[in-house]
Amino acid sequence: MKRAKPRSDELRAEYKRSEFKQLERGRYHARVKASSSAVALDPDVATGFPNSEAVNKALYSLLEVAQAITSTSGQR
Repeated sequence: MKRAKPRSDELRAEYKRSEFKQLERGRYHARVKASSSAVALDPDVATGFPNSEAVNKALYSLLEVAQAITSTSGQR
């Protein structure tokens, strides 16, 4: 069994710190960031929803209620 070499915090010789600012995060990073809308639920809220379908159903219901309220409040 080989012993693991101790790791140091030093960069390898082939890595130049000056080039890091030129690197990009990922090839499709901008496209994914623009098209995604991931959110994080608080743990106590997440317990009420078993999956993303349940979250979407609840949000659609909330949108319907909000639209109904705004459309009836304008008829006064």
